[in-house]
Amino acid sequence: MKEKNLTVPEISELREELRRERHRHSFARSLISTIAVLLVVAAVAVLLATMLMPVLRIYGNSMTPTLNQGQLVLCVKGRDFKEGDLLAFYTDNKLLVKRVIAGPGALVDIAEDGTISVNGKKLDEPYISQKALGPCDIELPCKVPESRYFLMGDHRQTSVDSRSTVVGCVSRGQILGKIVFRIWPLADFGAVN
Repeated sequence: MKEKNLTVPEISELREELRRERHRHSFARSLISTIAVLLVVAAVAVLLATMLMPVLRIYGNSMTPTLNQGQLVLCVKGRDFKEGDLLAFYTDNKLLVKRVIAGPGALVDIAEDGTISVNGKKLDEPYISQKALGPCDIELPCKVPESRYFLMGDHRQTSVDSRSTVVGCVSRGQILGKIVFRIWPLADFGAVN
């Protein structure tokens, strides 16, 4: 078999073709690697959002002025809640957001003018704009059962909450988590009080 001697231009063409092939394989590896990383990041973000920190949209006006319709809020799952925390919870296949007024074992009383007392001490509620008894069909004073919370909306005149037998005191099992942050609209971005 006779060997063919390559000319300088042919050798240059072969080198150029080899360089293009290496570049094509390098680009394909980089593209596949980037797509894999993006898929893993997206999967982790979805798991994090659904398992630990769900994002919720506010509907209705029962939490005004604190939360307004259309806002997106971040909810953090947990088990220990205190007076003043905003909680998202399930009732009747609906997800509601209300404020913790009293925890397990507390005695809650609401005067006709809407003043709330927990264990005989009047609550300071700077987050409400107007006091009201609102829709109330429970017997007052009300003792909060163990492992349950007495929750109320900040817009007391319209909120259906623990003052109503429709909702009642909310069990820990119903609670999705604590609302901690507003993320949309950007003008309202920040911590929730």
